[in-house]
This record gives sequence, structure tokens and C-alpha cells, in this order.
Amino acid sequence: MTDLAAAYARCRELNARHGRTFFLATRLLTPAQRPAVHALYGFARWADEIVDSGASTDPAGDLERLEAQLGDELAGRPTGHPVLAALVDTVRRHAIDPALFSDFLASMRMDLTVTSYPDFAALERYMHGSAAVIGLQLLPVFGTVVPRALAEPPAAALGRAFQLTNFLRDVGEDLDRGRVYLPQDVLAAYGVDRELLVWCRRTGKADQRVRRVMGHLVARTLAEYREAETGVPMLRPVSRPCVRTALTLYRGILDEIAAADYQVLDHRVVVPTSRRLAVAVPGFARALLARATGR
Repeated sequence: MTDLAAAYARCRELNARHGRTFFLATRLLTPAQRPAVHALYGFARWADEIVDSGASTDPAGDLERLEAQLGDELAGRPTGHPVLAALVDTVRRHAIDPALFSDFLASMRMDLTVTSYPDFAALERYMHGSAAVIGLQLLPVFGTVVPRALAEPPAAALGRAFQLTNFLRDVGEDLDRGRVYLPQDVLAAYGVDRELLVWCRRTGKADQRVRRVMGHLVARTLAEYREAETGVPMLRPVSRPCVRTALTLYRGILDEIAAADYQVLDHRVVVPTSRRLAVAVPGFARALLARATGR
């Protein structure tokens, strides 16, 4: 196994272990597309682990070193990093803008110091680097049937939709890390503050004000999914089943949040396996048809 092959295998392992829903959707891509998607996921996961795993004693320094190593790899100076070789090979093969990775790392640095966001405008600046750029990185791998610039807004919207879904699903876990990603002005409009969220997390009790704000934010996130959906027909036919399946599965998390009556601070909701399969199996059929016919 070459070093490059080992790097791609490491990325695939990270995707399979930590991104189960996303990994399931990648099985709908052509075999030629999957390694690039695993590489992009692997890099994002590596940076996320630096910030959130607690294993790093110097996360700011580790992020700085990761960015420096990425620069070296892009300049043709191998670093031996187990993920970056695959990432840079993917960047070159698909002509992905390297600036997207700088934007991503900038948002990762924000997680080291920023614990709340005053409004959606501030949150969206964070999500540009943490989520929207992920959609933009993936777009060249998926390919488009329209000029790429036309497909970029819905691709960015899909990244934001996934991120907002994570924020709503993981609000309790984020509180344990000292962070509140739900915009403060929206919380305040419903009479919710950090202290109330912490109380709900600690006691496992519900509060009607929290339910209402969660319902509002679920509706806001569904609007992002609607924008993202407009981009699916812009993709190459062989990529559409993967993206549509990932979108449907992730949007299903919002359904589970609503089904739990928005009481999610003391536990994480999941999409049942039966529902995941009900979405994924037809997706596989559409993927096979697209590969066979190009439609």
C-alpha cells in the first residue's frame, strides 16, 4: 500500500467511524468519487478532534501547525501527515480552492474562544467557515450540469442546513463544552437564556419557552433545506442520489426533534435504522440507474 493509498484509507476510516449518516450516503457515489469525499471529511474531522476531543493540550497551536502542514503539502513538501496527503491529492484532482480550507480553520479557531453568538448574522459568519465551505469543497467532486457558480449558493445552504441541524440536535452536548450556538437574540425573544438551557440539561425537565424557540429554529433550518434542494438538479446525475439521500436523512433529524416535542437537551435524538434504510435503499436504486443511464 502506498503512502497515498494509506492516507485515503485513514480518511475512509474516520468517515465510517464518526460520520455514519454521511458515510452511508457516500456509498451512493461512484467508486471514483468516494475517496475524495472521504479525504474532505477526514480533514474536517481531524481539525474538529483537535478542538473538541480534549486530547490536545495546545489546540490553538495544533491548528496552527495543521494549517502550516497543509501549506507545505500544497507547496509539494510532504509532511507525513496521515490525512493531508489524501486531501491535497483531492484538491489537485478536482481544482478545489485552497482558500476554503483557510476559512474552515478560521472557524475552528473561533470555537476555542467564542462561546455564544449574538444573532444569526454572527452565527452565519461562523457557519461560512465551519459548514458552507464544506458544501463548496464537495461541489467540484460531485460535478454540475450548470456553471458551478450557479450551484454554489444551494451547496453552501446545504452545509448550513446540516450545521444548524447539528446545533439543534447537540444543544445539550454543546452546553457541556460551554458553548451555545443558538443565536442569543432569538433565545431572548422567547425568554430563554443560557441559565435556563443549563437547568433543562441538568434536570431533564422541559420548559415551554425552550420548546417554542426550538420549534422556531427548526422552521428556520427547514428553510435552508428548501434552498439546498434547489441545487440537487444542478448536480451531475450520478451525484444526485447521494446528495438527496444525505439531505433527506439529515432533515429527518429535525422530524425526530419535533417528535420528541423539542425536549432534546438531556439526550440526543437519532433517526431510527428502519427509517434510514427506507431512505437509503431507494437511493441505492436511483444511484445504480444513474450510473447505468446517466440520468
